[in-house]
Amino acid sequence: MRQIDHFLAKPAPSGSSSRTHKVWNPSTGEVQAQVPLGDAALLDTAIETAKEVQPGWAATNPQKRARVMFKFKELIEANMQPLAELLSSEHGKVIDDAKGDVQRGLEVIEYACGIPQVLKGEYTQGAGPGIDVYSMRQPLGIGAGITPFNFPAMIPMWMFGMAIAAGNAFILKPSERDPSVPVRLAELFVEAGAPEGLLQVVHGDKEMVDAILDHTDISAVSFVGSSDIAHYVYKRGVAAGKRVQAMGGAKNHGIVMPDADLDQVVNDLSGAAFGSAGERCMALPVVVPVGEDTAERLKEKLIPAINALRIGVSSDPDAHYGPVVTPEHKARIEGWIDTAEKEGAEIVIDGRGFTLQGHEDGFFVGPTLIDRVTPKMESYQEEIFGPVLQIVRADDFEHAVRLPSEHQYGNGVAIFTRNGHAAREFAHRVNVGMVGINVPIPVPVSYHSFGGWKRSGFGDIDQYGTEGLRFWTKVKKVTQRWPDGTADADNKDAFIIPTMG
Repeated sequence: MRQIDHFLAKPAPSGSSSRTHKVWNPSTGEVQAQVPLGDAALLDTAIETAKEVQPGWAATNPQKRARVMFKFKELIEANMQPLAELLSSEHGKVIDDAKGDVQRGLEVIEYACGIPQVLKGEYTQGAGPGIDVYSMRQPLGIGAGITPFNFPAMIPMWMFGMAIAAGNAFILKPSERDPSVPVRLAELFVEAGAPEGLLQVVHGDKEMVDAILDHTDISAVSFVGSSDIAHYVYKRGVAAGKRVQAMGGAKNHGIVMPDADLDQVVNDLSGAAFGSAGERCMALPVVVPVGEDTAERLKEKLIPAINALRIGVSSDPDAHYGPVVTPEHKARIEGWIDTAEKEGAEIVIDGRGFTLQGHEDGFFVGPTLIDRVTPKMESYQEEIFGPVLQIVRADDFEHAVRLPSEHQYGNGVAIFTRNGHAAREFAHRVNVGMVGINVPIPVPVSYHSFGGWKRSGFGDIDQYGTEGLRFWTKVKKVTQRWPDGTADADNKDAFIIPTMG
């Protein structure tokens, strides 16, 4: 059986954890590899190397750091197909979707290539008599990222791209469910010219997470995962004196106004709700038609569109989506459909028990459409994270604004309308961190930033863009004066708090 090793600059210590985790092939239901689960001793080994290499990297001028990023970008582009195939084999998403995963991470690397420009500080000449003031951004030292299974290329690159370009060393703990692509990214980063030990990959479960959160030499931790764990990571990391950004779950809503182009809405919903088998924190699992007439017209169009979706193995070029990541996750999704049914919702299209001919042991869940869902239902309140679309009917625009605004999650939301005033009003009032106007998956481009509100995000700094630069650096402020040697020794003003008047 294939072994997926840690990516360290020094050998793992003898006597470290011998525990392992299964890595499935979701399309066949077979175990294809195993990954070791590291412990605190293994993390110490990685940190030891990171402490050795980071000062030299921080002292490397930004242009040279940018050149490594440019070379890394070239290597990712040259290896796009094998990276996508490797990603699909462990995650289950189809090849084209896997390429999108890699590409969205690569866009942050492209932004990081401009690090000489974005790292520049501020300068004021003559802030006071003979006094100049300037600031500089400096790296924190060693950062760490704890990433989820659903984007094994994109999210690691979101984190380490900005952190390393800014001058930090980085420890990456990817999901143990699909760990091969993060390791391959680290290999390519060394090939691009990065010093060995600058980017290291440690595998593990909660034991490794806790070791990262408690380690005194790690200055900042970035996390993406479920909200309960995000909250735990945030509290424990902050208690240990770290800077922490922890992105949690989501229950994104798509508001459909009566004037919306329903054919376009159905096309957008099909991809946003069922793409990647719904395993996206920016998926759109709740549609909110405004008014009964809108709801009935939308439902009538959704049913044939959803029934026409093709589910296939991850390598099937004609499949709209593939299997979910593990048998446990398949059971969890189907359990939420059971819950919705027990709560009184109408199961319009039932994806439970779906099997793919020739791949009966694969972890497939058929597309599911559920109507008559209400805000009191647990299946509405919690994240399902599967190919399940729920319809929550809104009486009017005000009701539609309240639904996502009052939900515990506040990651993303979309509104579909031809009415500019309604769209503008919605964008200003809705209590959600990322808003799409006729855009079903409003993930901002790499030179903006990504982050939700409420239980979708803990910490006050977002991912990537200028926010990412802020997270991975600290600002040093310098106030300078060069005296001319004529100071009065008896100057009583020296005892007064200095002003710039």
